[in-house]
Amino acid sequence: MGEGMSMDRGPAGGRRVDLELMRTPPPRERADAARNRVKVLEAAAALFARHGVESVSMDAIAAAAGVGKGTLFRRFGDKAGLAAALLNERERDLQNAILSGPAPLGPGGADTAVRPSERLHAFVDAYLDYVLDHLSLVRMSETASPGARYRIGAYGFWHRHLTILLDETVPDAEALAHALLAALGAEHLTAMVENVGPVRTRAAVHAAFDTPNSEPR
Repeated sequence: MGEGMSMDRGPAGGRRVDLELMRTPPPRERADAARNRVKVLEAAAALFARHGVESVSMDAIAAAAGVGKGTLFRRFGDKAGLAAALLNERERDLQNAILSGPAPLGPGGADTAVRPSERLHAFVDAYLDYVLDHLSLVRMSETASPGARYRIGAYGFWHRHLTILLDETVPDAEALAHALLAALGAEHLTAMVENVGPVRTRAAVHAAFDTPNSEPR
């Protein structure tokens, strides 16, 4: 654990490499498969936006994309797999911003000094922007089966990022990172938004991330 109120200049050495290796990888596929993938994802996104995730069938997506239903199921498995594929690009954008973007979400330049707590709360804002804009999709991808959220590769990235930041100020950063990420689960956020609205939800999550042992923002 780091001593005192050190300033974070981004994950250092092996920790940064470790985090970079956990990024959501772009798909590797043939050109024709890539074209079909784009058609399916564009069709799904349009239908979800128009009718809601729960109301759209895989048959409707296949018809709108002009591909066979068998092809759709082989490629994505089910609607939850399709939701995860739609979210991958957005997750990669957020991960890249964390790794190499401007402070406080990212480390900034070599001459940038930013407190770990500032980066922590910047992550909360950016992650909530992402999840609340795609809440139904994220909820579907995280609840498709028991433990689905923790098998999604992005969860490991978010957890490692928080562990690195919390390690500066708390004795068991790894465990606390899991506890804090629980507050960002899509099922939990859905219930919060329905009960107290998005503004109060965001404020409450930030309060949860103000851990007793962290330095002030």
